[in-house]
Parts: sequence; C-alpha cells; structure tokens
Amino acid sequence: MPSDVSPITHDVLVLQHTLEDNPGYLGQWLDARQARWQVFCAEAGQAYPASVAPYRALAVLGGEWGANDDRPSLRHVEALIREADALGVPVIGHCLGGQLIARAFGARVARLPQPEVGWLPIAVRDTPAARDWLGDARLPTVYQWHYDSFVELPAGAELLAGSPACAHQAFALGRHLAMQFHIEITPQKIRTWLGDPGPVYPDAVGRHPDTVQSPEVMLAATDRHQAGSEALAEVIYATWRRRWRI
Repeated sequence: MPSDVSPITHDVLVLQHTLEDNPGYLGQWLDARQARWQVFCAEAGQAYPASVAPYRALAVLGGEWGANDDRPSLRHVEALIREADALGVPVIGHCLGGQLIARAFGARVARLPQPEVGWLPIAVRDTPAARDWLGDARLPTVYQWHYDSFVELPAGAELLAGSPACAHQAFALGRHLAMQFHIEITPQKIRTWLGDPGPVYPDAVGRHPDTVQSPEVMLAATDRHQAGSEALAEVIYATWRRRWRI
C-alpha cells in the first residue's frame, strides 16, 4: 500500500458493505459540516480503495454479512483498518464495522446466545474514555440489529459500554472506536430493514421477546428515541472528528 507521503485529498472514506446499510445519519452529519467524503459499496460492485492514505478518517458501516464470512471485501477492510492505525487515521466502526475493527487487531467475533434487535439501553462505564466518546448519560437507548458481536477485545482496547445480552457494546483502541450498535440509524433505514428483515428475525422475535422487538414495537420506539440517538451521534462523531489526521 502507498506510504503516508501520499497527499490527503478527502476528509473521510466510508466503506459500505451492503446496499441496505447506507451511511444514514453519518452522511447527514458529514454533509452538515461540509466534509469531503467518499463512500464505496461492495455489494454495488464498487472496489474499495487500495489505501486510506488520501483520507483523514475512516468509517466502516454495518450490514447483514457476518464478520467471519469468507468475503475478500471484508478482509480488504481489515487490511485498511490496520493501515489506518499505522498512518494515524482514526477509524469508527458501526456494528459489522466494529466487529471488523476487533478482528483486524486479533479479537474474536462470534454468535451471541441472545440477539439484540430494536431500541435497547446500554450501560456506559464511568471512565474518562467512556465519557469522552459516549457522553455523560449512563444508560442511553441505542438502536441494535445484531446476532454476532466481538466477544473479545483486542489487546490494549478499553471497554466503554455493555448490555446484559452483549457484554461488549463499544470499545476504544487508540484513536479508534468500535460500536456494536447503529448510531448512524435513521427512521428510513429502519423501515427499509423491516421491509426485508431476513429469515432469522421472525423466529428471533418469538424466542427472545426481551431483546428482539416486533416491527410495531420498534417503530413506536423510533418515535421516542430517534432524537436521543442523533444527540448521542453528535457526541460520538464530534469526538471522532477531533482525532482526524491533520
């Protein structure tokens, strides 16, 4: 890959895995700040860049694929994450993106006994790093849609938040942040996902009613919690932005 002497031409590289998991609120946030950003979608047939050297920051989105799937694009993302670390480019990972950060630095991703789908609280630790990244709320409600998680933390990572069903909801590693939840969520994304939720979701609603919400419950909760999610996203993305490479 090119060295860090390559000129910086954009602020942010956004890596999108699947068509239905677009940048959402992250894109709105970047546009509001007139950031120069590019998004590449693997499922749309767009090859990811060979290097992160032309960018100040890297964002990795979620998607229905598993982090352990045998897909060249996923391994490419992990290589770009490691290159970003070497170049001082801060990485933020959403759901699958957070799992790929964990894998890139040697931690394990696996199926959880209990999935989380819908608006659910997480417990934020009372530490300087957790307050810096996630703000002062100790039990914010965030949007989840995952069956797997990073069940280990990479060496040197600090756990920031967890939940009863998912012990590792967020960790910081150097200038990077890995999240298991979807802070980029928008009501439109939720409606799109519910329109084609995949074969696992209907059974999960019946088997895990305490952590997997029905469409009706989820949509009603969106009206209550979307504003709070966007407020938390402002905190998270602003903290990430302060780490962008100069």
